[in-house]
Amino acid sequence: MWQGLQSITDYKKKASPVADHDVLLPDKLNNFFARFEDNTVPPTRPATKTCGLTFTAANVRKTFKCVNPRKAAGPDGIPGRVLRACADQLAGVFTDIFNQSLSQSAVPTCFKRATIVPVPKKAKVTELNDYRPVALTSVIMKCFERLVKDHITSILPDTLDPLQFAYRPNRSTDDAIAITLHTALTHLDKRNTYVRMLFIDYSSAFNTIVPSKLVIKLEILGLDPALCNWVLDFLTGRSQVVRVGNNISTPLILNTGAPQGCVLSPLLYSLFTHDCVAKHASNSIIKFADDTTVVGLITNNDETAYREEVRALGVWCQENNLSLNVSKTKEMIVDFRKQEREHPPIHIEGTVVEKVESFKFLGVHITDKLNWSTHTDSVVKKAQQRLFNLRR
Repeated sequence: MWQGLQSITDYKKKASPVADHDVLLPDKLNNFFARFEDNTVPPTRPATKTCGLTFTAANVRKTFKCVNPRKAAGPDGIPGRVLRACADQLAGVFTDIFNQSLSQSAVPTCFKRATIVPVPKKAKVTELNDYRPVALTSVIMKCFERLVKDHITSILPDTLDPLQFAYRPNRSTDDAIAITLHTALTHLDKRNTYVRMLFIDYSSAFNTIVPSKLVIKLEILGLDPALCNWVLDFLTGRSQVVRVGNNISTPLILNTGAPQGCVLSPLLYSLFTHDCVAKHASNSIIKFADDTTVVGLITNNDETAYREEVRALGVWCQENNLSLNVSKTKEMIVDFRKQEREHPPIHIEGTVVEKVESFKFLGVHITDKLNWSTHTDSVVKKAQQRLFNLRR
């Protein structure tokens, strides 16, 4: 029924087609998506005891039976419907393969292949950066990743940053928005105060993860060293091609980043950034995956702690190979004081950060008045468009 309504109302905007007539485009895109590679030899780690993590055939069977039958096949050509339909027959075979992989801290090469499908970020594409790389990987490997992800999530310590709201049980974007607004409004009730909010944008955050640095952080969080070695092998030596129409690029081997489209990537990114926390009590760094917001609570016009926080965040990004996209990073100042004052701008890497009166934060438009007018206008406009389409 929903597909029929989408067809009748043209609910889904059709993205502009990728220029599949350009036979050189796949190689251009592949090199562009791999631009964060440093061409160094993949890191090796000392051998450890065999990983104690194992899965049962029942675990694997249950995971196979939960596969979306319409899930696109990866480079191995095995679609989701096959795993789901043949879960009982295949569970035992792949249980042995998964457990062997864990015991040897090595992921089969065929499971690490990825076909990248470039998806336009906007209607009119003018440059390579207007494409988002979405990785089609083996559905079997996605099931394997899901089992590993559930295990990692179950053993994470309580000391994780409480202001990371992604991939945590009983947390959502609503919680991140509520905490941000509550923090600001509580502070604004005090005399001579205002709030500066810096909405950080990273350039290809997932693609810049350094596996060797990630596994060190995972060990600090208490993960089995053998499982950390498995994660390191999973993220290195990955073969990647880009497919545009019927044209396929030359393969590249990647040793940096976590592919967008892999089940483990979002969790690994959140763990990679778990130590990105505020240095000063008057500031908060609120995160939802790679959406990061610095909230500075200013009293008596003293912005020292806030500006030091922004500088410290820049240093942390350099140390962790993350690249700040200053042109897309925005700042909003909430100042309810009667007398208007000039607020000196924030500079990042020598560039002035643009000030805005409204920002779409985790899907919700918030304004420097902290009211809902812009958001309600947006919702009403969308509703009117849908009603108009239904009347046609």
